[in-house]
Amino acid sequence: MAVKLRLKRMGAKKAPFYRIVAADSRFPRDGRSIEVVGTYNPMTNPATIHVNEELTLKWLSNGAQPSDTVRNILSQQGIMKKFHDAKKVK
Repeated sequence: MAVKLRLKRMGAKKAPFYRIVAADSRFPRDGRSIEVVGTYNPMTNPATIHVNEELTLKWLSNGAQPSDTVRNILSQQGIMKKFHDAKKVK
């Protein structure tokens, strides 16, 4: 099972917000997900981002691959740096 960290679109038409989820890569974008690890709301100024750092690092260490957008969001939050630093120590 190839797990990906990606965005799941929620909200109303023309007013989206996203959940950052761990999901099997074969599932549809807005379909079933394994676990919610955060949220992203691009409609606010600046964009609102809430990420559970422990869950995200757990999924990354277990081999989950983030999508390009999620990778950018996690980099802004400093989570990707922590993941790479932890990987270097091992």
